[in-house]
Amino acid sequence: MVPAEGSPGGGGDAGGDGGGFLLLRPPESGSVRKGCDPFAQTQRSKLQHRRARINQQINKEMRMRAGAENLFKATSNHKVKETVALELSYVNSNLQLLKEELEELNSCVDIYQNDSESISVPMIPLGLKETKEMDLMAPLKDLICEHYGEDGISFEKEIKELMELRQAMRTPSRNEAGLELLMEYYNQLYFLDNRFFPPNKNLGVFFHWYDSLTGVPSHQRALAFEKGSVLFNIGALHTQIGARQDRTTLQGVDRAIDAFQKAAGAFNYLKENFSNAPSLDMSTASLNMLVRLMIAQVQECVFEKVTLTSAQNDFFTQLQIAQEAARVEEVYSLVHQTMTQAHVKDYVPFSWATMVHVKSEHFKALSHYYAAVALCDCPSVSDADLPEHEKAFVQFHVTMPEGPSLRLVLQDPEERRKLGKAHLKKAIMRHEEAMRIHSLCKILRKMDILQEVLSFAHKRSLSKYSEIDHEEDFFETGDAPDIHPKTNQRPEIKSPNFSQVKVTDIFHRLGPLSVFSAKNKWRPARRVHLARGENGFGLTLRGDSPVLIAGVIPGGCASEAGLKEGDYIVSVNSEDCKWSKHAEVDRRSVAMSAGGALQKNNKENSRKSLMNSKSASTLLAWSKKSKRSKSSTYSLPFTTVGDESMY
Repeated sequence: MVPAEGSPGGGGDAGGDGGGFLLLRPPESGSVRKGCDPFAQTQRSKLQHRRARINQQINKEMRMRAGAENLFKATSNHKVKETVALELSYVNSNLQLLKEELEELNSCVDIYQNDSESISVPMIPLGLKETKEMDLMAPLKDLICEHYGEDGISFEKEIKELMELRQAMRTPSRNEAGLELLMEYYNQLYFLDNRFFPPNKNLGVFFHWYDSLTGVPSHQRALAFEKGSVLFNIGALHTQIGARQDRTTLQGVDRAIDAFQKAAGAFNYLKENFSNAPSLDMSTASLNMLVRLMIAQVQECVFEKVTLTSAQNDFFTQLQIAQEAARVEEVYSLVHQTMTQAHVKDYVPFSWATMVHVKSEHFKALSHYYAAVALCDCPSVSDADLPEHEKAFVQFHVTMPEGPSLRLVLQDPEERRKLGKAHLKKAIMRHEEAMRIHSLCKILRKMDILQEVLSFAHKRSLSKYSEIDHEEDFFETGDAPDIHPKTNQRPEIKSPNFSQVKVTDIFHRLGPLSVFSAKNKWRPARRVHLARGENGFGLTLRGDSPVLIAGVIPGGCASEAGLKEGDYIVSVNSEDCKWSKHAEVDRRSVAMSAGGALQKNNKENSRKSLMNSKSASTLLAWSKKSKRSKSSTYSLPFTTVGDESMY
């Protein structure tokens, strides 16, 4: 959950002859984090700059197309219609070229990979959603003045700080600091929503964001679109962090697993908590595809982790690796099915769908290869170990292989060689299919590292096949059964932990959020003057932050001044005391020589605030401690809140 503000504290009646209301200044809020240098010439920043430029061009072409379509519908002149139709075809051609260029950028997965010289299968990261700059200065100042009765100019520092934070989060660094920056802004949006976005009124500003994959611009007045887009970028940044890890080391694999699991969690949280997004990348179908893709990449990392920590010639270990590979093939097949569905097929880059298909075939081949290694490279089973091996082998295949009994296969080297040869034959066929699919995509053909991985695995299977193939083999190699997918580490969808980044409400000076929020409507402040009478001021106080008037004696000074039960004291002697504690009010009340400002809450809160504060002894306690002159005058400006509550 987003960190909440401190709730109002304990009760009790104020004693003494006057209330000196201490000003509590909030700690300096402000983000010390900054985004990346937008002019830094890294490969990733260049890619993001090109994406931003294409997004702007797509936006321009779409506006031209919308105008041309409106003119085509409105005009009845045939010559004008012909001219507009020609212009539309030109604009549509430009849009298609721009979208193809953007798709190629989104397919540049090699830029996000690690710089290690080791060869590993590349992962699919996401580019960040782009957004336009926003000027919130005027809208927020107007609302502060209109809604809270405060001087909007005095909050220019806070508004500028919010705008700087938003600008910084547009270019987060590809590390934990970048994630914290995005999370910090996301948490500030919680406060912004409660402060400035009433349920039945908007701020009058549009939040503009570009689709991550198509570049199509979208805009909404709802702050939920801003929050959802930031959350999408949190997930996208996790994918980039996961893709850059060196997965040839155990530490790198663990970091990649954690990053992809958190990416899946961010996209899943977005899918479950945000609806009706105007951009396709945040639609339910797209987010479902992204969650499955991240889970598949986690499963691939788990396979790599097993290969790093396993003994080379252990029979059970080789079976485990083969089943892990089969599990990776299974989840990538599911991702490929999702990517080829009607609502997603035309949206996902062709290179992504092709790479997922290639990986599915590649890991199916690896599952058969490691099955062959278990059969051909591991020693035959002794009678003492046979029951344990039989139990593992029964659960290894989807269907039992045809031919001799399981006992004979495990104990006879020749039978093991024959079954291993069948698995290698199937592995080679799957490797060749993966290479064929890879060759169909122009973008993937340019990806040298993927081609090296596929070629290496294919040559390794061919070498193993040549090693166990005998010239005198006249039997026809059978069809090896598929391997049962199994994993010892199931991927976990890790939802975002928003509380890990602590933030202070930038607009802390407006007062506690539980009272001073957009859902409560305030009237303009007015100043009142109190002269202490023989029985004191005729009121009792209760609560903390802000202190509340819990009781008013009819006919007393407070009553004659217009104070009522449920009014809030927000300033005293021109000093803000919205965050003041009750005890501090008590301590300073005796020395007070000036007054305070009050705000009256709605009827519901007024009723809740009375709480046994009307007893005669309580009211008398206020005057019993009086030691000051009866002629002391107190200035108490106060604001009232009408009965209307905005929901």
